[in-house]
Amino acid sequence: MAPIDTPPANNLKSKISKELRAKANDFLNSKVKSKNLEEIIQYLDNAIKIKDSLTPALLTLEVVFVQLLKRKEMFVAVNKQNLETEAETKYRDWLRERYEQTWNLMLCAIESCEKSQDSSQALVSCMKLLAAEGKYPINVDEEPLHFPRKRLRSIIEKLVTEKRLIQTAIIQSFKEYAEYLDVVQNCWFVLSSMVKKTMTQNENVAINCLNLINALPLNKSVQDNAKQLVPLTENAPDTEHFDYANTRKHINRIWNNIMTWLEPNLAESVHRQMLIVLLECVLPHYEKPVLLTDFLMDSLDCGGPVSLLALQGVFTLIQKHNITYPNVYEKLYSMFEPEIFHTKYKARLFYLGDIFLSSTHLPENLVAAFMKRLARLCLIAPPQDAVIMLQFIGNLLLRHLGLKRLICATQVLEVSTDPYNMQERDPVKSNAIESSLWEIVALQKHAIPSVATAARFISQPLPKQEWDLSEILEVKEEDIFEQEITKKPKQQQQYALAFEKPETLFLPKNDQFKSYWSLV
Repeated sequence: MAPIDTPPANNLKSKISKELRAKANDFLNSKVKSKNLEEIIQYLDNAIKIKDSLTPALLTLEVVFVQLLKRKEMFVAVNKQNLETEAETKYRDWLRERYEQTWNLMLCAIESCEKSQDSSQALVSCMKLLAAEGKYPINVDEEPLHFPRKRLRSIIEKLVTEKRLIQTAIIQSFKEYAEYLDVVQNCWFVLSSMVKKTMTQNENVAINCLNLINALPLNKSVQDNAKQLVPLTENAPDTEHFDYANTRKHINRIWNNIMTWLEPNLAESVHRQMLIVLLECVLPHYEKPVLLTDFLMDSLDCGGPVSLLALQGVFTLIQKHNITYPNVYEKLYSMFEPEIFHTKYKARLFYLGDIFLSSTHLPENLVAAFMKRLARLCLIAPPQDAVIMLQFIGNLLLRHLGLKRLICATQVLEVSTDPYNMQERDPVKSNAIESSLWEIVALQKHAIPSVATAARFISQPLPKQEWDLSEILEVKEEDIFEQEITKKPKQQQQYALAFEKPETLFLPKNDQFKSYWSLV
């Protein structure tokens, strides 16, 4: 028999990896070497206990048992049991015991291993064994292929453990299998029996459960591609084929149970993750979105990132389900605060704000309040955010040409007499319509050229088309820095540089200064 090569990994060239691979090849070539399998399993067990690298043993055992499954050496053939010798039966039973032992050790590694690389590899190895077992069942030969749902459940139980927060790397590894429609369908089925209304309030379990659900999007591409981790045979039962209506019932049952389980005394981290999962994974399949109204409205009043995420859900209810929320513009207006510049959801706020204010039939005093608030925030915003808000203001002017008088007023209104009240929570009462956009004129002298250039639109004829905010929503300070530093001046110029004398010989590690200058 040709040697069995384990999948590639950085550390497989080490001595231990070679020894394990040699033992595995000897075992697969001869039953006499059965002790080798026990030694490899024992090595994995010890490595877990002493927190050593697990990857060599995991990869080796994965290959060994995939080969055994393909050979059907652990297979229980009901109609052939009487033809086996006692020795063959004992050997098969011994293999099955070692298989279960290995499976449990891999599950333990998923849950408890501190190194994300090893935990991720344990998960991948489990999924590969699951796939192999689905293709080569170990129990009844006449039975058509079935997805090993019990194996999947044992994996999911480790992913939603209460012992710790599962690392992002492990969830990402599992997410790679979410392209398989049978995996997604069976995950929702398993979770439906696991997530109960009366579960213990545990933040780790809640976050792990929500992160897992978010890794299982039942989107159109997954359904259209219909990839199968365990291919179906022609005589497979109907229960094995994808059934959207049934899967949707499971999704709704799970989410309703989660709402009952988690909603009282929500921690902010759990609340935030609930909204992310609701928006990105559950809402498209939710049968009665109207029932989410109270939850979203209460979330909208929480402030911070929770309110921002809830705003997107409210927008969906307004747009697609005709739910009315009279104070939505006041809530949106209140979210444009300096703190938003320091959250990772700010791009979402600008995007939603642009959509909410896209109608040309909004009252001018309301739109003027948003324009004025954005202009005022531009004075203290990071440069990349200032550019976004300046283009946002430009779009609002294009939609409401009657507000061009705010531009004209910049020439006559003194800053000290500005009637705009930034502290007023009701945008209609902020007196923005009586003010001007002097802030944008001031920004034309901004030290960052990209900001100064963006502000000059107010002194020029407005374009015929709106600015596309999506092109700049993800721009970072580093991008602006790179853009400016690589610009070639039109003519030779001299620049005066002011700097503080360094107190040490070294700059911080990876400091961008070192990419363009050196201390001499």
